Amino acid sequence: MPIQTPLDPAGIVRANTVLQSPPLCPEIELRLLKQDAPLQQASAGRLFDEDGPRPYWAFCWGSGQAVARYLLDNAHLVRKRRVLDFGSGSAVAAIAAAKAGAAEVRAADIDPVALAAIEINAAHNRVSVSPCHQDTVETDDRDWDVLLGCDVCYLGSNCAWLRSLDRREGLILIGDPGRPGLPLDKLEELARFSVRTVPDLEHADLKEAAVYKFST
Repeated sequence: MPIQTPLDPAGIVRANTVLQSPPLCPEIELRLLKQDAPLQQASAGRLFDEDGPRPYWAFCWGSGQAVARYLLDNAHLVRKRRVLDFGSGSAVAAIAAAKAGAAEVRAADIDPVALAAIEINAAHNRVSVSPCHQDTVETDDRDWDVLLGCDVCYLGSNCAWLRSLDRREGLILIGDPGRPGLPLDKLEELARFSVRTVPDLEHADLKEAAVYKFST
C-alpha cells in the first residue's frame, strides 16, 4: 500500500510542539507536544487522531532518553562510526549519537511526520542526522556499525528483525522500560535509569528504563 504523506509534515510538527529538554539529556532540545496542541486528546491513552499514525515523535520516551544519556556518557561507542536509529521518533538517541561524534547518523521511522520532526530537531541541535523510511533499513541492514532501538520490542516483527541481525558484526543497543516481548535471553543490561516521558500526560511517578546490548 502506498504511503500517504501529510500535505505539510513540518507544519504539523511546529503547530503542535514547543521546545523542551528531556530530564536525562538537558544538553538536547526537542520539539515535543505542547499542552494546548489541537491534536491532543483529553485521555492520555489516545494520542491524536485515531485514523492516522500515532504521533510517537511528539514525545521523548524514557527509553530514548536512557540510550541518549548512555551514548553521551560513553561517546567511544559511536565516535567515528555509522549509526542507525531504528524507530527514531523524536530522534533523541540519533541526536545524542551525532553529538557524541558519530561519523554518520541515520534515523528511521514509518511516519512521514516523524521524519519531518527528526529533520527539525537535528537542525535545531546543530547536528547532521539523515531521516529515512523504516522500510528501507529493514530490507538493507548492512550500512551501519551501531544500531539503536528505543522502545521498539513491543512489536514482535521488530524483535524478529533484531534477532536476525545479532550474529553480524556491529553493536546493537536497545532501550526498553521492560515491556512484554523483550528478548531478555539475548540481552546484556548495561545501564538503568529512573526517567519520565516528556510530556508526561499520565503524570506518572518516575519509571525505569534500561539500556541493553544484544549478545550472540
